Amino acid sequence: MAEALKDMYNRPFFNQFCLLVKQVYPEFDDQMFMNLIFDHEWNTRELKQRIRHITHTLSKTLPPSYPDVIAILSKIAPTCKGFEYLFFPDFVEQYGLAHWDISISALKLFTVSSSSEFAVRSFIEKDPKKMMAIMEDWAKDDNHHVRRLASEGCRPRLPWSPPLNMFKVDPTPILPILSLLKADESEYVRKSVANNLNDISKDHPDLLKKICIEWMGQNPHTDWIIKHGCRTLLRKADPETLHLFGFNTKPDVQIKELTLSTHHLSVGDSLTFHFVLENQSLDFYKLRIEYAICFVKSNGSTSRKLFKITENTYKGGEVSFNRTHSFKDLSTRKHYAGEHRLSIVINGTEMAEAFFQLTIPKND
Repeated sequence: MAEALKDMYNRPFFNQFCLLVKQVYPEFDDQMFMNLIFDHEWNTRELKQRIRHITHTLSKTLPPSYPDVIAILSKIAPTCKGFEYLFFPDFVEQYGLAHWDISISALKLFTVSSSSEFAVRSFIEKDPKKMMAIMEDWAKDDNHHVRRLASEGCRPRLPWSPPLNMFKVDPTPILPILSLLKADESEYVRKSVANNLNDISKDHPDLLKKICIEWMGQNPHTDWIIKHGCRTLLRKADPETLHLFGFNTKPDVQIKELTLSTHHLSVGDSLTFHFVLENQSLDFYKLRIEYAICFVKSNGSTSRKLFKITENTYKGGEVSFNRTHSFKDLSTRKHYAGEHRLSIVINGTEMAEAFFQLTIPKND
């Protein structure tokens, strides 16, 4: 199993961080910092709990003045690059809401080295109109990290963060920012815009379809964004969305010869499956081909997950497909024993299925 993200916070990491702090703040008590970090609850904390614990530990070991702490962190921020330094913007979120101007400048700076997407949401909640105006300015920034923050920070349903319920109810304040970024030259930014649109689609599908119609055909980057932003609607086989992107809701095709390499496997194994797509007509069909697996959950119920195979246009005849799916445990998915179901999905419609048993291997 892959190393858990929370384990990146280890003694070598903190030793290096303490050296950086002492270069700009020689009075820093690194031994006190380490003792406070690795307290009796450290091993029980998950990732975001560890980030928050680091934030509170900094407040106890750096100067009591918030502006002084931000000055120290700002000096070392260009060297502190990566996901693991999310505690820089987290410090701003926890202690900086009363220091608006200093905090906003810090969030902009820290996002270049790490990401302020989580921290900025507290400022949106505090003063939505003021913060969204700032983020609209960020959407015009020369740095693509800052532009990406303008979109990512105001996502209604940002993962690992409480939702912005005000934007779930009414996402229109977000739209000026997304419009500024809809043809951005940075793929990093475009993915964020698409993810924001996908969030919006879950509460306001008709609004997203309206945006797609308005934006489609203006720029290849924009076309990619709206297609990726509609992925939830496409997976749900929303008829209007399928039609918008040229997919037939009832193509004259069928799935033949769905076969599995085995009907019994253990966690850690891989399953190979084969099927044949047959277009029974003389027409050409644009098809979105996926497979779905109904995974058994810890309580015995199942949860369906879709995996995209391809999108293409198919003429009359047959096309064979072979795919392999790994059942190794991941940090994002743990597998449980029981009967699983695999199905082939064409333009949102399940057209063939097969069942297999997954077991937990016995320890040697």
